[in-house]
Amino acid sequence: MNDNISKRPIVVLACQVFQDLFERFVKDGQIQKFIYLDYGLHSIPRKLTQAVQEALDNLAEPSLVILGYGLCGNGLNGIRSGKHTLLIARADDCIAIFLGSYERYQHEFKSESGTYYLTKGWLESGSNPLQEYQEYVKKYGLAKANWLIDSLYHNYKRVVLVAHSQADLDTYRGQAQEVAKFCERWGMHYQEILGSSEYFENLLLAASQPNLVGENFVLVPPGGTLRQDQFMRLLL
Repeated sequence: MNDNISKRPIVVLACQVFQDLFERFVKDGQIQKFIYLDYGLHSIPRKLTQAVQEALDNLAEPSLVILGYGLCGNGLNGIRSGKHTLLIARADDCIAIFLGSYERYQHEFKSESGTYYLTKGWLESGSNPLQEYQEYVKKYGLAKANWLIDSLYHNYKRVVLVAHSQADLDTYRGQAQEVAKFCERWGMHYQEILGSSEYFENLLLAASQPNLVGENFVLVPPGGTLRQDQFMRLLL
């Protein structure tokens, strides 16, 4: 890896659900600029791709850009680095990052594949089945709202609140349980998991030492493209 990469300014371009983690773990002076994009872009991957690409293209100075995303429904597939270097967690979505590792994500997936995850960031600024349903009722009326929400979530079996501290679990339990109560219409049960910040902290470490990026991250050099196959792993 070119030594000049480690000398580039570091920029964060992330989903707003990660804002709390960046504010908690980034050291003063480590990041030159923060750009947070709306969580709602996830609902239409094409729009997510366009928004991330536009934000990258608008960065004037060649930088090492930490992408605060996973592959996210292929929303990050095809992103062009341009004059920048891109660093992203090698994860399907943000849940592996909140849980602390890809291996733990796979463990939870095998335990209960039909899981809807809630986090502090998603509860504060994101969407969830209850909120979506309320928006559908206002926009489409009760009958169509029921049909839409059932078509989206009827295959899920579990609602899980993931937090990095017992204090956060205690703080956000009420909101999470309210969502879980609504999700009982599909037979979903509620669970809480104490996650880990290890994956996230390692992402920040990789940004400061790009020559040491390991298998849990993807580094795209200037002129490169972020591709779906870069996220593929052998099944554990």
